[in-house]
Amino acid sequence: MKARVKLIEGVSFVGQSESGHSVVMDGPPESGGRNLGIRPMEMLLLGLGGCSAFDVVHILRKARQPITDCVADLSASRAETDPKVFTQIHVHFTVTGQSLDPKRVEQAVLLSAEKYCSASIMLGKVAEITHDFEIIEA
Repeated sequence: MKARVKLIEGVSFVGQSESGHSVVMDGPPESGGRNLGIRPMEMLLLGLGGCSAFDVVHILRKARQPITDCVADLSASRAETDPKVFTQIHVHFTVTGQSLDPKRVEQAVLLSAEKYCSASIMLGKVAEITHDFEIIEA
């Protein structure tokens, strides 16, 4: 996998993925940024959310669960001193569908966290990551 991050101006950068997608990243004004894009650490947290939500949806669809929506809400704490790594991350899944089996949803969340989500497993080496879920009947 390859990626490229190029300076635009100030502390604004454009990140380009190998698959051809781009995203603007910027720092906060107090660090010389203009708040033009997502912060790099926010992107890292979103990557974890996207990776784990992808897994949960994929696993539930494979299990023929009638899922219609999946939202991963993430909250994180960071160290107070440099490097300000994530120390705790919580992922709350809201899974919507008809007559979803709670055991299957729980299994999908655990499989993502413990086996499939590379971002979660990698970040779990430095941060305590917890997960929970709720099911909404649709």
